[in-house]
Amino acid sequence: MKFLHTADWHVGKVLRGRSRFDEHVKVLDELVGVALEEDVDAVIVAGDVFDGAVPTPPSQALVMRTLMALQEGGREVVVLAGNHDDPRLLDDVYRPVLRQLGIRVIGRFRRPDAGGLLSWTARTGEPVRLAAMPFLSQRYVVRALEALTGTPDQHNRDYAHRFARLAEALTEGFRADTVNLIAAHGTLPGGRLGGGEREAQTIFSYYFESAAFPPSAHYAALGHLHRRQRMPGPCPIWYSGSPIAVDFGEERNTPGALVVEASPGRPADVREVTLESARVLRTVTGTLGELEAMADGLGDAWLRVVVAEKPRAGLADDVREVLPNALTVDVDEAFRPTASRRRTAVTGADAPTPRELFRAYLDHKGHEDERVVALFDRLYDELDEREG
Repeated sequence: MKFLHTADWHVGKVLRGRSRFDEHVKVLDELVGVALEEDVDAVIVAGDVFDGAVPTPPSQALVMRTLMALQEGGREVVVLAGNHDDPRLLDDVYRPVLRQLGIRVIGRFRRPDAGGLLSWTARTGEPVRLAAMPFLSQRYVVRALEALTGTPDQHNRDYAHRFARLAEALTEGFRADTVNLIAAHGTLPGGRLGGGEREAQTIFSYYFESAAFPPSAHYAALGHLHRRQRMPGPCPIWYSGSPIAVDFGEERNTPGALVVEASPGRPADVREVTLESARVLRTVTGTLGELEAMADGLGDAWLRVVVAEKPRAGLADDVREVLPNALTVDVDEAFRPTASRRRTAVTGADAPTPRELFRAYLDHKGHEDERVVALFDRLYDELDEREG
């Protein structure tokens, strides 16, 4: 059988105040085109279809339209909840409706006999088993009492251990004569970050080990890290990466997806597919004159601009006059006044984020403890999710 592995769409993403909706329309249309051209038997969307827990109606309409287009022709489509998605929305709203159309949606972990282990027969005739493992928050996998009494290292081990137990339960139904697949959303140690992932949910306390996946699996389709990459393990394990560069930390990523061929008795064959519909993200540096000289060669790229001049009133406005696609404007560190070099934003630039302010405070106080930073990141993300 042949299937398409994709993840981390982040529909609804707003980058420095600019909507990416039109880009997402083009990118997801291109993704549907890949599924049709390759004539895949199935599509796995391994989490983070939305960028936030409360997606806008246009974002929901685009995702719904894309999933239905992917399913045309009788393809199996499987969608997991990621850490950006609201599992209740996927389970309680999307799941009952889309199941009538042949699209399987999994928002929360389920028992193997209650939708955690999916079974179907591919159009090519092979029986398929897929263990579905949506994102699992640490506060659910590690009980509250243990969180109050245990150490951080114990919590990390507990998360990885319990994830492995869940994987074991979900994959017990794998057989020698079936195509055995795993779809999961989370972080493996050693994975290279794309640059736009949520910090609090890519730290050590959310790691699980590749040993959780059994050798009987022909392929593990992962989401969460935005850089496309293969991970070491007892079976072929891949992150598909995001089909769109989500933030400037990902400007060197190659957006795309994976086309996978699998059959009983042999490891899967994986082929990378590049998607080119989204606008490029670029960081450019120079004086105002140098930036103006390079403007014609930048096309429609979204820009992060670093100005090699001393800060002054109106500098950001002058930059945006010659580079209208400049989303952020910063002054090169070498040109900042000494007292402000620790700041991440300067006159005319975007205000520092709460994370940046907290790190600057710790730096000012002389505190260097990554555990405190990680706890702040987790708290901030949980509040962000709650407020939608």
